Amino acid sequence: MIERCCAFTGHRPKKFPWGYNEADARCVALKKALTGEITKLVDIGYTDFFSGMAEGTDAWAALAVLALKKDNPALRLHCVLPCEGQANGWSTSARELYFSILEQADNVVYVSREYSKDCMLKRNRYLVNHAALLLAVYNGERRGGTAMTVRYAHKLEREVIILDPVCGDKVKKSILYSY
Repeated sequence: MIERCCAFTGHRPKKFPWGYNEADARCVALKKALTGEITKLVDIGYTDFFSGMAEGTDAWAALAVLALKKDNPALRLHCVLPCEGQANGWSTSARELYFSILEQADNVVYVSREYSKDCMLKRNRYLVNHAALLLAVYNGERRGGTAMTVRYAHKLEREVIILDPVCGDKVKKSILYSY
């Protein structure tokens, strides 16, 4: 039932002004806003959440779903991976978090077993194709995977919620429709 499914997209840490410093007040505010949006979606009946499991936004959203799942076992986390070696070049702590989330997920889907130049694009399209709504942490850049995923969601007439991480301590939320 695609109607109750939400996919996540968003930037990796290097695109944020705070980088990998998750203790930065802006990062803390963004994670809080992301969790708040996911909670609102759960409250209106969303049960299935799809994460592409990249560092940053995808992992934070997955962790929020897992935390909410403790009180609401009806929630399901689907991890959609571009290839088996997605986390190979990551830091030890990032890989540990990644594999911990995968172990707790309800299912894991690989769009490709091996890395290819288009496996990330295939992963992002899979996310949008399986969800009625896309929750994006997006800074408005015209290039990159997050931008392409937001445009693809609009093309398919999905609801898109955008959390803008570059608004200082306040996170701006806009809901966009393409129809």
